[in-house]
Amino acid sequence: MVTSERPAPTNRPHWRSPRGLIAAVAALVLILAVGRLATETAPPLILHRTLAAYVRVPGGLPLLAWPGEGQAAVEVEGVGGAASARTLAPVPIASVAKIMTAYLVLREHPLTRRGQGFTITITPTDVADEQRRVALGESTLPVRAGERITERQALQALLLPSANNIAVLLAIHDAGSLAAFVSRMNDAAHALGMRSTTYTDPSGFNPETTSTATDQLRLARVAMRDATFATIVAEPSAMLPVVGRVANLNALVGTDGYVGVKTGSDGAAGGCLVFAKDITVAGRHLTVLGAVLGQHQGLPVEAALGAARRLGDSLASAVHLATVLPAGTRVLSASSADGRHTTAVTAAALTEIGWGGLKLPVELTVRLPAKGLRAREPVARVSVAGVARATSAAVSVRTVGGPSLGWRLANLL
Repeated sequence: MVTSERPAPTNRPHWRSPRGLIAAVAALVLILAVGRLATETAPPLILHRTLAAYVRVPGGLPLLAWPGEGQAAVEVEGVGGAASARTLAPVPIASVAKIMTAYLVLREHPLTRRGQGFTITITPTDVADEQRRVALGESTLPVRAGERITERQALQALLLPSANNIAVLLAIHDAGSLAAFVSRMNDAAHALGMRSTTYTDPSGFNPETTSTATDQLRLARVAMRDATFATIVAEPSAMLPVVGRVANLNALVGTDGYVGVKTGSDGAAGGCLVFAKDITVAGRHLTVLGAVLGQHQGLPVEAALGAARRLGDSLASAVHLATVLPAGTRVLSASSADGRHTTAVTAAALTEIGWGGLKLPVELTVRLPAKGLRAREPVARVSVAGVARATSAAVSVRTVGGPSLGWRLANLL
């Protein structure tokens, strides 16, 4: 007898069949794709700076009243400066050297606002030295044996009537000897970047003490930051022991904003003057600093004073507040991963103090957005590196969202 058997049923799940396996894989891929779409981090926007690294103050270059001889340099502190076109070779600077002497003394022995500092007692040797220097035609301060002179009085004698004998007294008191002090002068000059300066004495009487207008301008910038130095050089006169009231040889002091700094003159150097002039522009107080060397036309000091006044006044009159970057200036471009674009522009005008043609650096600090940009959203901070430190946000012109669905699908793998 022939019999037939029906296969016993099994518990094998349907997904092990070809159709079930394909469906399961498709479902898994879809789940992974949706998760990837939801969590995928899009590439950041590509930013490209379009703003130049420098901007110029609008207008033509000022016509500065450069001296017809010698050399000169001038600046507005914190704004910028210029040097005369002549070769600035080292030349004798006469008593302008005393700026460094005073700077070193005050660096080692700083004074408070009303402080008098150390005291020097005048000896018979000091009296003899003063008389010897008078015979040589040097500028001196009369002294008397047993007299006591304070640091402040000595600095006034050094910087106003320009006493060579007091320069020596200060140098020896500070360093113990002239040689040691001169060495300190040259070390300080090197540290300040005064590469074309050589000091051979604390008074400048030696014609081998040489420098340039730009180097002395560099020194004046630092020295005028000392409140005591700035106060003394701005004094039209001072009361001193023995001699009484002495006048500042810098006759510009006290007129038209001039507040210093130091005269110098002799046969080798001609007339020299390092000067400072206070000005106010757009409510901001600024200082014009300058140096004029080698003036020989007429009486040396008067020639230097006249040349300095013309130069200082010409730069002061050229300084003004100007718009250097108008609102809406294009700063950078931004591109998304799928090719959409926008630009960022300054949200406000940037104004700075300067003169026509002055070049000012422009700094750009980027804030890179994580996901697209909205219209008017800040992208960067723009700053002009001038005295006013003008800043403005740079904002997106239009919205650039995250990558489109098409881009995400195309970049799943």
